Amino acid sequence: MLTKINTGTWLPAWVPQTSGILAFILLFCAMVESATNGFDGSLLNGLNILPVYKDYFNLTPATTGLNTASVYIGKILGLWASGLLCDRLGRRPVIFWSSLGSIIGVIIMAAAQNIGMFVAGRAILGLFSSWASVAGAVYLSETFAARWRSWGVGILNNFYYVGALIAAGVTLGTSKWQSTWAWRAPCLFQGIFAIICIVLLPFIPESPRWLAAQGLHDDAHQVLASVNADGDMNSQIVLVQFKEIVDTLAYEKSHSTMSPLEMFKSKVSRRRLFIGTSPGWMSCIVGNIIASYYLGDELKTAGITNREDQLKANVVLNVWCLVTCLTGTQLAVSWGRKPTALLCQFSLTTFLFIIGGLSKMYASNPQGASQALVYGDVACIFLFQGAYSIAWTPLMTLYPPEILNYSIRANGYTLKQYCNALPALVLIYLMPIGLANIGWKMYFVNASWDVLIFIVIIFTWVETKGKTLEEIDEIFEGSKHSDAPNLAKVVAGQARMDHDAMTKTAMGDAYLGKAHEA
Repeated sequence: MLTKINTGTWLPAWVPQTSGILAFILLFCAMVESATNGFDGSLLNGLNILPVYKDYFNLTPATTGLNTASVYIGKILGLWASGLLCDRLGRRPVIFWSSLGSIIGVIIMAAAQNIGMFVAGRAILGLFSSWASVAGAVYLSETFAARWRSWGVGILNNFYYVGALIAAGVTLGTSKWQSTWAWRAPCLFQGIFAIICIVLLPFIPESPRWLAAQGLHDDAHQVLASVNADGDMNSQIVLVQFKEIVDTLAYEKSHSTMSPLEMFKSKVSRRRLFIGTSPGWMSCIVGNIIASYYLGDELKTAGITNREDQLKANVVLNVWCLVTCLTGTQLAVSWGRKPTALLCQFSLTTFLFIIGGLSKMYASNPQGASQALVYGDVACIFLFQGAYSIAWTPLMTLYPPEILNYSIRANGYTLKQYCNALPALVLIYLMPIGLANIGWKMYFVNASWDVLIFIVIIFTWVETKGKTLEEIDEIFEGSKHSDAPNLAKVVAGQARMDHDAMTKTAMGDAYLGKAHEA
């Protein structure tokens, strides 16, 4: 059964009243950006192995880097507006426009006649997908059912490997084609995720926190009931969250201008911003870009030179990473965000040093290298990517929206994406040049600064496990800004929220009047 819910925007919504079905649709609709990014990384991995692609564009290491990195040029150009658009237009409309624009970019890329056209298509794709990267993560963190939020938001970025796996399979399937469709068809297929998103958007509600911020309290209350309690507006879980949201927003509006400058005004906001944006630059520079975009070159340094073997390795690697990121999501939920990140960072730093050492041994005597050396190096590449996926894949979308409070969430998440896109643009462009010139030494350079990231996490990150978005204020400010009991206590039966007291405290007489009229 579908119920029409006001969204406060031009984009209507007919929402299922069963919370489980709604959660499923929410997740699939918000996954468009991560799946598109995953498809893109794996797609370029495959294309950079295909002779028909490299010969068509007559690629050099520099133009290979340009073709690959151009998606980040678009992201950097588009990101500046994403947070502002999310706050002004609503989360869902931004996802819609980003999906539509991504389809246009994909079509141009697939129809490319030269490097300039290919780069332009990828830049357009990057520009619009940057909007989805902010809107999708912020939307899901603010809307997903409280009891499933950690898993739901954590698994959002895991769709990266769903997209990557599909791309790896598609490029393997077209690799034997002798026409340009060997690379055009996989490029065109990339638009499927945006199409799925556009189809599903009418069946999900707007963010309840965005609705409450616009003064649409009745609609926010209804959305919370739909996503948490099969439409029961008197559910204890719904009432507690509703009060927390409205009280916290009232506090933030009375103590800030709700503008992007709020990110820098106070010591607490600056601390939130540093921690909330850190997964952006940390996850980018740890070393995964080599395997994410230039797996063929990495496998060559390990001794795997056959094109078909490289494409098959691309498929298997993405299956492995999907398994490990799901495992990591469970660790983040049950064990905690910070311990999971530290485990990941220690492991991938260790594996990167080992990969560098084994690659050096292979490079010193390629003809005399044993099979054990080659397979050991490849195994460590897989272990490295698995270690990366355990934490950085789920935490990229889960941790920042938790750290950033509502007034700076969308714009802070935008800055986090910039912290990812800017170094990624540089590293994706330079990586093939670096691998061509210094080879195995790239791994040692990368592993050295990974040690510093481990230290930064130890001394700056905080633990957010088991808290609602509003309850996390207590970590940074000493108390939360609502007298509603903590949700965990209500779920455990240790506290209870009275409906009448909640409406009087949170909304005042104006809200009660509207309720009585209804």
